[in-house]
Amino acid sequence: MIGASGQIGRAAVRALAAEGWEVRAASRGGGRDERWPKDVRTVAVDREDDAALAAALGDGCDVLLDCVAYGERHADQLLGLADRIGSAVVISSCMVYQDDRGRNFDTQGRPDGFPDYPVPIPESQPTVPPSEATHSTAKRALELRLLEAGDRLPTTLLRAGAIHGPYSPLPREAYFVKRVLDRRPVRILAHGGAGRFHPVHVDNLAELVRLAAGKPGSRVLNAGDPQAPTVAEIAAAVDAAMGATSELITIDGEPPRPGLGTTPWSTPRPVVFDMSAAERELGYRAVTGYAESLPETVEWIARQLADGRDWREAFPLMAKAYGPPQDLFDYAAEDAWLAGAGR
Repeated sequence: MIGASGQIGRAAVRALAAEGWEVRAASRGGGRDERWPKDVRTVAVDREDDAALAAALGDGCDVLLDCVAYGERHADQLLGLADRIGSAVVISSCMVYQDDRGRNFDTQGRPDGFPDYPVPIPESQPTVPPSEATHSTAKRALELRLLEAGDRLPTTLLRAGAIHGPYSPLPREAYFVKRVLDRRPVRILAHGGAGRFHPVHVDNLAELVRLAAGKPGSRVLNAGDPQAPTVAEIAAAVDAAMGATSELITIDGEPPRPGLGTTPWSTPRPVVFDMSAAERELGYRAVTGYAESLPETVEWIARQLADGRDWREAFPLMAKAYGPPQDLFDYAAEDAWLAGAGR
């Protein structure tokens, strides 16, 4: 397993080890999760070092899980070791999809640039052109190179939605958790609070990994939870998990000023994935739901923000993803808008 110490890897190691797989958990630091069984072997590997990765692979493995692969280089790296790998499971991204007008996650900052996807999105939906230009195009390049290999390295590519759960480098739930901790009395939500960006809990993603490991093949599958809640429903669910109450104020359409009412799930059009292929091909059934998984997630996020720790320090990737001109916690702007609206 490459990237074993990350959010996905931690959960996947547990799922595979529980089924009796002998797991070698590779990561840059070679760390170990306290919840892993003692017989899980850890190894420190820089996956950019081809020789080190080959050495860690040793005589080979039945299944290789790659949680951190991007672009053609990483695909070629895996294909170069194909004679020692029975099959692979590789984490891709829902960001590879584009709509019938070529709009995708890379165009969402343009006027009317947010994609208009079918609901739900099947795996046959058009995808972005492969290149190394962006995260989404690099993921598509990775997909194509591995799929073209066919039986040489049978690979299941999992197009993950908005991943959530403990140990996330980009914990979207922090948007509401921090507001509870800061005792903010209102939740202002643009687009009527009706945006839907399909989440996938890390344990559900690990279940897909487990099933794909036991049923090798060359395929792409969506990875999502059994529910795709609206932003308003997520706000209420986080409040409930933390024993809090707040007032919900919705804004029809776009934010009246940049960032106001914009959350990490806010979308002008729904992004919901069709999970029927995973159910049909792998027998996938989710192991948890969104609301029932939240208590552990919000507790972990709250610990990272304990003692007034700055959220940018706690979650630097989140700060980078949602940095200026958008500020997720611009309370002064919220208060000014509320005052102007007579609230």
